[in-house]
Amino acid sequence: MLYDAVDDPSDRTPGELLAAYRRELASVVDAVGVEAVAAESGVDRATLEALRDDEPADLSVEEAAAILATTDRFPGADAVVFELRDHLLMGMSAAVVDVDTLAADIEADLTGQEVQQALEGRTRFTLEQLAEIQAAIERRT
Repeated sequence: MLYDAVDDPSDRTPGELLAAYRRELASVVDAVGVEAVAAESGVDRATLEALRDDEPADLSVEEAAAILATTDRFPGADAVVFELRDHLLMGMSAAVVDVDTLAADIEADLTGQEVQQALEGRTRFTLEQLAEIQAAIERRT
C-alpha cells in the first residue's frame, strides 16, 4: 500500500521510496493492463504507460490509490488513501514531529500548513511529496 512498498523504509532515501512506489504501481498496470486500469481508475493512458515503462509519471496519492484499487490485492481507493494517511499520522505521533518540523525537514517547497493540507487531503499530494514526508518521518522513528 505504498507506505510499505519496501521492507525497511527507515534506511531509504525519498528517491528510493518513490522508485518503490512506482514499481508497486507498475506491477499493477502490468497485471491488470493499461486499458483496464485507465478505464477503472480514471488515470490517463499516457501516465500509465510511463509507469509501465519505468519513466517518470506525475501522480497524486489519490491517483496512485485508484491504480492500486484496480486489483484484488488492495481495497478500494478511498481505503488505500485513508490507511496511508493513518500510517503517516501514526508515524508522526511516534516520532513526536509536527507539520512545521516536517516542512523544514523535506526538500519539497511546502509550508507546515501545506504539509497538513496534503496529509488531510485538502490539496494535491504527490507521490514525490509522500516519499519525502515518509522518509522524514521514518528517519525520526
